Amino acid sequence: MTLADASCSTVLAYAAGFAESLVCAAGSAFLAYAAPIDALWRLATLQDYNTRVVLLGATLLGVAAGAVGSLTLLRRRSLMGDALSHATLPGIALAFMVGISLGGSGKSLPLLLLGASVTGLLGVAAILAIHNLTRIKEDAALGIVLSVFFGLGIVLLTMVQQMESGHAAGLKSFIYGKTAAMLVGDAWLIGAAAAATLLGLAALFKEFKLLCFDEAYAGARGMPTLALDVILMALVVVITIVGLQAVGLILMIALLVIPAAAARFWTERMTRMTVIAAALGGLAGAVGSAISAVAPDAPSGPMIVLVATVCFVVSMVFGTARGVAWRALRRRRLSRRIDRRHLLRGLYELGEASAPRRATSQAERPWPAATRRRLLRLRSWAPRRLGAVIRRVAREGLCTTDEDRVTLTERGYKAAARLVHEHRLWELYLITHADIAPGAVDRDADAIEHVLEREMIEELERLLRQRQAVEGIAASPHPVAT
Repeated sequence: MTLADASCSTVLAYAAGFAESLVCAAGSAFLAYAAPIDALWRLATLQDYNTRVVLLGATLLGVAAGAVGSLTLLRRRSLMGDALSHATLPGIALAFMVGISLGGSGKSLPLLLLGASVTGLLGVAAILAIHNLTRIKEDAALGIVLSVFFGLGIVLLTMVQQMESGHAAGLKSFIYGKTAAMLVGDAWLIGAAAAATLLGLAALFKEFKLLCFDEAYAGARGMPTLALDVILMALVVVITIVGLQAVGLILMIALLVIPAAAARFWTERMTRMTVIAAALGGLAGAVGSAISAVAPDAPSGPMIVLVATVCFVVSMVFGTARGVAWRALRRRRLSRRIDRRHLLRGLYELGEASAPRRATSQAERPWPAATRRRLLRLRSWAPRRLGAVIRRVAREGLCTTDEDRVTLTERGYKAAARLVHEHRLWELYLITHADIAPGAVDRDADAIEHVLEREMIEELERLLRQRQAVEGIAASPHPVAT
């Protein structure tokens, strides 16, 4: 073999090795990419039995928790669920001890949930007793019961760990939840509890609505407010107890509070809020458990809470009733509308002194122009802001402007005359009925315009007709800056 042949064989061997490495790397990358795609497809088609069970249970739990949480939020008892969930821990430990003493394994789910229910109800009763029998505020009572019961639960769990006849393996799932290990029996239990809770809410929704907004009036109407309060707390107990298996007692409070708080940003009506809260809770349960199914390293309970938090942030920013963005937009629109009204009124009032007394429209004799300097003095505007207002009003065809002077058009004159008339109705009302000094009435009238009832408007217009008018508009009761 010649030297050239050897060199060629070496190059070919290196090339073959490189190609083989490249093919292996491409195959590994394809498999790594195809694995998530396959997992997503299996999730979308619900091929896995465990995925179907977990999605169903978590969604139903979120729907029921969101609906109940909307009532406790309006009742100002959102943290009641937190105290209740922490109060269940000693009951779980005691139920385990009782099961062991009776010769069983101690991990019977009905027995553990029964123990959790007993101590949870005791916690609620303790909160209500502390609040009603003493001068301690309800938030302080919540803190006392939450810390005491949770501390007692930790002590009992430590004792369970030291028992020779049993061990506490699995009990911590009630603290942190085990959504991914949910069984079909757990899903049926959650479904039954959710159905019972929603039926109870639907049957007593009118009474609960009145209890949340005006407990004293509900009592005056003869409604059993204490019984309604107990029923509402019982619904919270039911949802909290069945939710321990899914997200745990620590995170259960998130499903009771976050969807309801998020729904509050979307509506001002309680019925819609309850529906939206239930939908957001169900969405958080479904999406959180789905993410956990695709990414096994992501625990289901915390993922459900994180998805609920994302829903809350989105609602807080974009909610159409109380969202930050919409409130800012409405505030901007209101500010622009107020600036427009003030400019038209200012142009009318500045030209009022030199306007013809018998003119019935601006066309009979052009309304006197006003300089920007006088407008700045009239409303204490910044020059840049005044310029922006004038440009917007000019685009509406209500005024014309040159370099320094602003003049009302025919349409602008009519709009300004109407605004001045309405404003002076308020001024007359404040001077006549509220004893406001004429020199200080302008700003007060600005703050409360356009909420007069029809009868009051007719009475004020009757009083206006008794005064000397300029083109149907009452004379200003306060001096105008010139």
